Amino acid sequence: MVRWRSGTVTEVRRSWRGAVELDVRQSDGARVRALAYPELVGTPEPGDRVLLNVGALLMGLGTGGYALVVALPDRLPADPPQTVDSRDAGHLVKARYTPLQPILLGVDEEASPHRAALADADDLGGLPVVTADLHSALPAIVAGIRADAPDARIGYLMTDGGALPAWFSRTLDGLRAELAGTVTVGQAFGGDLEATNLHSGLLAARHVLRTDVAIVAQGPGNLGTGTRWGFSGVAVGEAVNAVAALGGRPVGSLRISGADLRDRHRGLSHHSVTAYGRVALAAADLVLPAELPAELAALVEPAVAGLAQRHRIVRVPVHGLDEALRASPVPLSTMGRGLAEEHAYFLAAAAAGRHAASLR
Repeated sequence: MVRWRSGTVTEVRRSWRGAVELDVRQSDGARVRALAYPELVGTPEPGDRVLLNVGALLMGLGTGGYALVVALPDRLPADPPQTVDSRDAGHLVKARYTPLQPILLGVDEEASPHRAALADADDLGGLPVVTADLHSALPAIVAGIRADAPDARIGYLMTDGGALPAWFSRTLDGLRAELAGTVTVGQAFGGDLEATNLHSGLLAARHVLRTDVAIVAQGPGNLGTGTRWGFSGVAVGEAVNAVAALGGRPVGSLRISGADLRDRHRGLSHHSVTAYGRVALAAADLVLPAELPAELAALVEPAVAGLAQRHRIVRVPVHGLDEALRASPVPLSTMGRGLAEEHAYFLAAAAAGRHAASLR
């Protein structure tokens, strides 16, 4: 459960869209790095007393090494501006029935300026949508799209399998100039548009953001137990089904690794096999780089052959993709490993982006 601490802000370190990093001295004298979301708790300043949730930090879980600011109890933020009807400001409740649940304006609510565009929307019109199980694939997919379609409008749909606040992602902040917008779906929040679920989020990407290509992936900090089914990214298979149900073109980014020390992730990750082989009931284009090192290809090809019974396996040329990856405006990193260590992983994601761009 929650491990509570209190402390005092000693320094405001750095900030990015929606988040502020702090140094905090706890009441027992221990010093920790902390993260605050000003939209939820207000903007901390040196000398502010803060209440912290330190549970994941103490357990060494994937929080980026942060305690999380729950409140500035002595300097609470003001209420949102009042409206004639409180629902004019939105009534989508996310992170529902938790102490920090935000109430937001849904993109398709009656009070939304986009209501008319979405009221009867029911089809993606063949929109290519890349699905990936890790947030770290996002910048590589963008790089692959940009390699062949520099002017394409790209939308990102952040699902709720990882971080709920989009503000947690420094990667997403660094990609703002590359994206037409971010839609946070399900319990995730903090995007440019808020959607109830992935289906309404996909329709918003198509009919509001007017995207040429969309990308679906969970936020950073995924949840996993080391078992076949105990991984939040398995939902990528459901994303394939949603895209197909709405008349889009699902393009699967495969999780390939030659560097992961865990047998279940070497070659083609068992999570890709489960998500695309068991969960995805609709056919997708599953993308493989046309060139892989022979040793890695020997691990990948047998697993891919099993997926070919349901999906279309597309082998995409990789010329120019290495340069596109190296030009990414944000660092490439997955599980603490960069482009040099996990070249095949990022190349596969970029190849999926390239293929999606060709389907526009």
